[in-house]
Amino acid sequence: MIVTREILEERERRILAPYAMKSGDTRGRVYPEDEDPHRTVYQKDRDRIIHTTAFRRLEYKTQVFVFGEGDHYRNRLTHTIEVAQIGRTLARALGLNEDLTEAICLAHDLGHPPFGHTGEATLNELMKDYGGFDHQRQTMRIVEKLERRYPDFPGLNLTYEVREGLVKHDTDYDVVHAEGYEPEKAGTLECQIANLADEIAYNTADLDDGLRSGILDPRDVQQLAIWRYVMDLLNEPWDAPITDMLRYRAIRRLIGIEVRDVIQTTHERLERYRVRSVEDVRTAGENLAAYSPQLERLNAELKRFLMDNFYRHYRVMRMAAKAQRLLTDLFHAYVSEPRQLPRETQRKIREEEEGLHRVVCDYIAGMTDRYALEEHRKLFDPAVRV
Repeated sequence: MIVTREILEERERRILAPYAMKSGDTRGRVYPEDEDPHRTVYQKDRDRIIHTTAFRRLEYKTQVFVFGEGDHYRNRLTHTIEVAQIGRTLARALGLNEDLTEAICLAHDLGHPPFGHTGEATLNELMKDYGGFDHQRQTMRIVEKLERRYPDFPGLNLTYEVREGLVKHDTDYDVVHAEGYEPEKAGTLECQIANLADEIAYNTADLDDGLRSGILDPRDVQQLAIWRYVMDLLNEPWDAPITDMLRYRAIRRLIGIEVRDVIQTTHERLERYRVRSVEDVRTAGENLAAYSPQLERLNAELKRFLMDNFYRHYRVMRMAAKAQRLLTDLFHAYVSEPRQLPRETQRKIREEEEGLHRVVCDYIAGMTDRYALEEHRKLFDPAVRV
């Protein structure tokens, strides 16, 4: 038996929930093209995303720690993989389209510049007179324009639903610009659970990395209500020494708690709103995928704790200050003398309607931490060969 795209689409109609986004119901692509005989449109989108240059570069783009601080901390690629894994679990449990969810999860961080949120804030400041910068809009520039892999169209020509999932990616660290994608309506449930998968992944990972690095004081972590809740479930005293093994167990259980809470709460909200179609999801007036009020409170405390004790720790702030100076140096060097840029990038300056500053911004945003460090040495250290 050979499984065709038509068979896969029929399986979706039989198996998925009525409010799941079916591949056969896609609004399609900007540029019409023949679809694959054995993959659904969302499977094809997922594969296109994985094969981009931007996706491969995520390995050397950091979350919190600058590249080189250690081999065991999360980077953008490991974070993305964790988000996709959590997203698929949520989608499967709720009867949603796993392939659409995975495609959104895999692409959601493509637009991040080097050095995490510090890099984003720095580029936004440098570009304040030229349209600004945020990683979400940069993700859309990548998938719609900057990745050039196909002769018949710019970008990846992804389906409407994947692109919608990217522009409606809504977490504490994202700014939504949904013009052209029915901003008055909610995204698909697949889009909504991708947002929650991202939040689950970075909160639990940052707690893990903060403890592993020694930046977070275990005694402070033990005061968190969510830590004590996890310890109760593990049958451990809340003030038990946080060994590596206990940390592994605690983070694993915490992810499980978050995932199960989202599944149960979202299911209850779908029943309460009597949701029976994708359009019901879009017009509900609010996102239906959510945490319970109890877990919302526990997560809010965890987020405040991480902000005060991890993201603003002096070691992290020192790394952030170095990254800000480095990116600022690169930006001004390229703008003042564009001939220092690679020839291909120089050609884009002549072709790009938005001008020199946007091309330089695109070039820096596409760098990995490692490449940015090397480029800075080449431009500013006379002893380094260019």
